[in-house]
Formats: sequence, C-alpha cells, structure tokens
Amino acid sequence: MTTTTFLTFVGDQCGKAEEAIRFYTSIFPNSEIKSIVKYLKGEAGGTPELIKYGIFTLNGIEYMVSESNYKHAWSFTPAVSIFVNCDSESEIQILFEKLSSNGGKIMIPLDDYTSENYGFGKKFGWCEDTYGISWQLNLPE
Repeated sequence: MTTTTFLTFVGDQCGKAEEAIRFYTSIFPNSEIKSIVKYLKGEAGGTPELIKYGIFTLNGIEYMVSESNYKHAWSFTPAVSIFVNCDSESEIQILFEKLSSNGGKIMIPLDDYTSENYGFGKKFGWCEDTYGISWQLNLPE
C-alpha cells in the first residue's frame, strides 16, 4: 500500500496546475514532473489544455495533481498543508520567500517560535502560495 497527496485545482485555480507543478519542481531539489495526462477533446471533467492527472516529485516525495472545470463547492484550504522540514537557514528563507511571493500570503511570518508553543524547531513559517496551496516550513533544532 502507498499513500500520496493529491492536489485538485478547481474554481479560480483550474488551469494553473501545470504552472504550479513546474514552479514547485524548480524550487525544490531532487524534484521532477514524472507524467502529465491531459483530457481528450470532449472528455467529461475538462478540456485538452487541462491536466486530467499528473505525477510529480518534490525532493523525492511523490504527489499527484488534477484539475477540473466542473463547478465544485470546495477548493484548497489551509487546514491541509504541505509540511517541509528544511536543512538550513538559507533553504527555509529562500523557500518561504518564493512560496509566499507573487500573490501568495503569509499566515505566520517566518521567525523563531520555540518559546511560543509552536515547538516544531528553531524557525517556522506558514504561507499560502499564489495557487492556493498552504505550506508550513520548519527548520528543526
């Protein structure tokens, strides 16, 4: 058995999945787009420019992606986020800046929160990127 995080781009984010995974694989080491399958003309759920399903890796961890132009009553939420343990101060700083830029938003500024009950590590920050995906970045002690 395996489990994989599956990201579905709908609503305002529909049509941005390929751009998003190209961005993610460009900023994380050891990352790649493994496959992208697009909808066929006339196929339910999408149009030929949309991703029916795709697989990509971020630092060797596999993720799946899809997008649908159906009217869904949901989209991405910060209640589910991608948690990243970084290896250095420079890595956490660069990733946080790139992920929170270009229309993203900072939910918890990158700082030292060890004394304020977050307790994950010596530096932590939480942001949402321009595609609506929530990221928690941590630098363990």
